[in-house]
Amino acid sequence: MNNLCLEIGYNSLNKFGEKICGDQVSIVEKDASDFVMVLADGLGSGVKAGILSTLTSKIISTMIAQSMSIEECASTIAATLPVCSVRKIAYSTFTIIHIINNEEAEIIQYDNPHVILLRNGKSIHYAKTVMKIEEKDIYISRMRLQEHDIFVAMSDGVPHAGVGGIYNFGWQREDIAKYLEKIHTLGFTDAKIMTTMLLEECNKLYKEQPGDDATVCTMRIRKREPVNLLIGPSGSGQDITKMMSLFFSKPGKHIICGGTTSRLAAEFLGKELMTTSEFLDPDVPPIATIEGVDLVTEGVITMNKVLQYAQNYLDDNSMYIDWKFQDDGASRIARLLFEEATDINFYVGRAVNPAHQNSNMAISFTIKMNLVEQLSLCLEKMRKRIKVSYF
Repeated sequence: MNNLCLEIGYNSLNKFGEKICGDQVSIVEKDASDFVMVLADGLGSGVKAGILSTLTSKIISTMIAQSMSIEECASTIAATLPVCSVRKIAYSTFTIIHIINNEEAEIIQYDNPHVILLRNGKSIHYAKTVMKIEEKDIYISRMRLQEHDIFVAMSDGVPHAGVGGIYNFGWQREDIAKYLEKIHTLGFTDAKIMTTMLLEECNKLYKEQPGDDATVCTMRIRKREPVNLLIGPSGSGQDITKMMSLFFSKPGKHIICGGTTSRLAAEFLGKELMTTSEFLDPDVPPIATIEGVDLVTEGVITMNKVLQYAQNYLDDNSMYIDWKFQDDGASRIARLLFEEATDINFYVGRAVNPAHQNSNMAISFTIKMNLVEQLSLCLEKMRKRIKVSYF
């Protein structure tokens, strides 16, 4: 077993005027190092297409859960789904990417745009073999994984962008690959951000009125990276040393949130707490510094902003420009948790902060606990490993 893991980000644009997407992405996690992603595209758009794509992805997911091979799944779907008698095309197309032990990838493709593979930031060719099933061509590829490999799967609404407008024949696969290479060079390598930016560009080409459902799923191979976050002093003064010792003994980067907590950490380390009054964002309190600590911020207000970013990340990720480039405490925490971390350890103190006992302040111990719980749930949905320890 290697130290690699999988980062996944996907989203969709609905066809203009439609409330339901005709594409469906399904993720099956067989174990911690074995994942299957299915992207299905139902014929047409709206409810009917949504049902067809959901049916396709669920059938494949169910078969995989029963330990059937990818070839058997692809074979069954290709043989089961009918072909439209008028348009002579399948009622649902699909792409399957199977990550095995974080060491190998199998790609099965049926009538969807072919997956783009970025290796070291460049689009590369990968071998494909053709399997004929019921007179349908199924493309199969197998390869060894390398750190930083990025797979981008998409429905045909992406290359159809710009048809008859900016591009006479749509957004060609080569042009899409060049766009992905460009944003990768600019430092946009997070799977969800790459997906968001590709769909934003797609929407521009459609002049914000997509002529078809467009779905992108990006999968990035990366090393596991732990990050540790400490918020709030412990409920018992006797636990302060234990809490600090466990926190600082953990490998990875260290974030401390809260004024009292930062002061206690500085005392534990025997270092000076350096504060500043500079507001980099009017809604986020200034950061501080302690030698040996990666980031020191205010507590509840900053974490509430991080939670807003996390909830938006799981939605359309439209706020990524804010946290990606701003340097306030909330933005820096967001980058560490969303982009860098794969394993996040929360150390949460149960003490009630005397500074928060003013009845005019809408900040309380309960709010702090709820923030940590909600943020943990968001991070788990981002496929992070989360551990929360209370003191």
